[in-house]
Amino acid sequence: MHTFNSVCVIGLGYIGLPTAAVFAKSGLQVTGVDVNEHAVKTSNEGKAHIVEVDLDGLLQGVVSAGTLKAQTTPTEADAFIIAVPTPFKENHAADLSFVEAATKSIAPYVKEDDLIVLESTVPPGATDKITAWLEEARPDLKEVGGAGSVYYAAHCPERVLPGRVLIELVQNDRIIGGVTDECAERAQALYETFLNGECFLTNARTAEMAKLSENAFRDVNIAFANELSLISDNLDIDVWELIKLANKHPRVNILQPGPGVGGHCIAVDPWFIVDAAPNTSKLIRTARDVNDSKPSAVVDKVKRAVERFKNPTVACLGLAFKADIDDLRSSPALEITKRLTNELDCILLVVEPNIDALPEDLAASGLKLTGLTDAVEAADILVLLVDHREFKRLPASKRAEKIIVDTRGIWS
Repeated sequence: MHTFNSVCVIGLGYIGLPTAAVFAKSGLQVTGVDVNEHAVKTSNEGKAHIVEVDLDGLLQGVVSAGTLKAQTTPTEADAFIIAVPTPFKENHAADLSFVEAATKSIAPYVKEDDLIVLESTVPPGATDKITAWLEEARPDLKEVGGAGSVYYAAHCPERVLPGRVLIELVQNDRIIGGVTDECAERAQALYETFLNGECFLTNARTAEMAKLSENAFRDVNIAFANELSLISDNLDIDVWELIKLANKHPRVNILQPGPGVGGHCIAVDPWFIVDAAPNTSKLIRTARDVNDSKPSAVVDKVKRAVERFKNPTVACLGLAFKADIDDLRSSPALEITKRLTNELDCILLVVEPNIDALPEDLAASGLKLTGLTDAVEAADILVLLVDHREFKRLPASKRAEKIIVDTRGIWS
């Protein structure tokens, strides 16, 4: 079995930084690379620039031990892991520019026998593209055999839940798709340095599609719940009670509706399938449309509540895309708050306990972060957008005589 001594992780974001720290804890010498100098600086101080349970403590340990260091440029290593963003373009096609830039940045440092693993969520065929980009920059690698012969390349998609990343990185099974069988086996040897879960080996294209399928499955199920909530509103039915009763059936497990779908995974990845197979991904596209339309329904509901007052104060509770994290990427709560800022002529308060400052565009509109107690006391209308623990603990007496728009069902 192949052994590894050093790893270079490109991208120190929500996946790359925890992954680098876990590899470092396993005893490998890890270099974390990011173009964000703040991320590099804080990482070298043993601090996390993102909110993730227990990550600060782990970073302090591996930085103090000297097994993790961060910098803005790559270095030689036995393995390179690419964990950079893959947003979509205006036409919902995957934007692989960050993956391409990361690949070209490591090209001068790749040597014979090295392994390159793409962890970023990508459309089918992207792992083949990184080998093409690499060999374009390093024709010498292609001339002597290329991927699977001189160096090795694989796709190992992350599949962790924010707030449980350090646990799930170690415990969850991993899918590893190699450009060749030996590429997959090499990547398996790397991940087994820390993994308690099982590795399932396949080809790169299947591994890429597997990750997209996982998130599309979740998206379709969430869309069903969100569509039920819209139907229930029209029929004057309590959707939370409806779902609770329907789930009494032994083979029914309807998810909970919300204000939409956010984050970099479920809100984005299904579009990669739609783009790859537009004529046959009808259900997946419809689910995306349903979930993307939900913020508009919430905005309309708030507007109807505002009409009951002369000059109301509205408090938006939560900006993150899910509970108890600071991640605002593709957040429906953030989208709703922005729209209410632009479309309501009243006082708007914003509460988000997991961040220290509002995004620039919200701050530019004159809004400021407000504490939960102050916001609840001042507000006529409470718009519950994220089920943070602080909001769950809010006593019913504090909400009495308020108009409630609860998109998460925690006060229902």
